Amino acid sequence: MAITYKDMVAAANAVVPAISATDAAKLVDTGGAVLVDVRDGTELQASGKAKGALAIPRGSLESRADPESPNHNPALRKDRPVILYCAGGGRAALAGKTLREMGYSDVRNLGGFKDWVAGGGAVEKV
Repeated sequence: MAITYKDMVAAANAVVPAISATDAAKLVDTGGAVLVDVRDGTELQASGKAKGALAIPRGSLESRADPESPNHNPALRKDRPVILYCAGGGRAALAGKTLREMGYSDVRNLGGFKDWVAGGGAVEKV
């Protein structure tokens, strides 16, 4: 039986814990976590992104997260917490599950950019 997007997101949410905007900001400030926006460029241009967040579109995540890839982003390290967000939380959940499968042990899902903004998180233009 084929699975649906809803099934995939539910499975991802089962292995990637949620984190509030307040707790995410604290973890970035005090715990050395990296915040990653997995939305595409048009979304970033329209709304900006969380201040200090890496902008890595969902479709590029694997190559940016793999230390063996020539496209690796050195800010993504397996010994550092990673907090992901997108527009609504689904892509962030799927991205988090992928990172877990790649050996990242501390991955959290902030949900959507709107959650960051509602929690008082700073925003910067791209």
